[in-house]
Amino acid sequence: MNKNDRTNPDAQGKPAKPARPEPAPLRVSDLREQDRIDYELMQGVAANSEASVAELYDRFGSLAFRMSLQCMPTRAEAEDAVQEIFVRLWKTADRYDPRKAALVTWVMLLTRRHLVDKLRRKRARIKTATLDDSLASGIGAWNESQVSKRMEHDENFAGLIERIETLPELQKTVVMRAYLGGQTLRQIGEELNIPLGTIKSALSRALVRLRERTGEEAKL
Repeated sequence: MNKNDRTNPDAQGKPAKPARPEPAPLRVSDLREQDRIDYELMQGVAANSEASVAELYDRFGSLAFRMSLQCMPTRAEAEDAVQEIFVRLWKTADRYDPRKAALVTWVMLLTRRHLVDKLRRKRARIKTATLDDSLASGIGAWNESQVSKRMEHDENFAGLIERIETLPELQKTVVMRAYLGGQTLRQIGEELNIPLGTIKSALSRALVRLRERTGEEAKL
């Protein structure tokens, strides 16, 4: 039998792993409504649609900034990181596959990778530069262990974001703007041109649904 046969054992006597089957072509008509919306959004970003890029930033800019602010030593560096993250999102938009991950999860994973890479590069520069020991130790404290601890909160937070994404559009918008964007309910109502009472009701219903979903998942 040919030694290149993939069913042959490897050097340690273990059978080689079979080749992964090619994924079936993506059929937009088979996607759930939210997945279809997310896929079409990323296709628009890949095609350099300004409206799509603006929508992507509107949906995830606050989340990316929140993660960056927790990890980067200064606010200015966090703002720079957010710009770099959205450049990476634009460059990789055509690779997004909603069958593999929800868009919010995909954005968070890319954000996490970028921040970890950025901090690793910062550590490398510190090691090769001639800095005062106290300054070097202060900046060098931003190591991978600390990044992982800071990211753990955000990774858990991703679960909440995914549940928010399942809410009706108004409820989702109110929750995202209030809890991620830091806006007051009055500001949200004025920007959306919706009565304050309607905004309050949407937030109340959203929180009830989120608590119910959290309880259901806890039982699984």
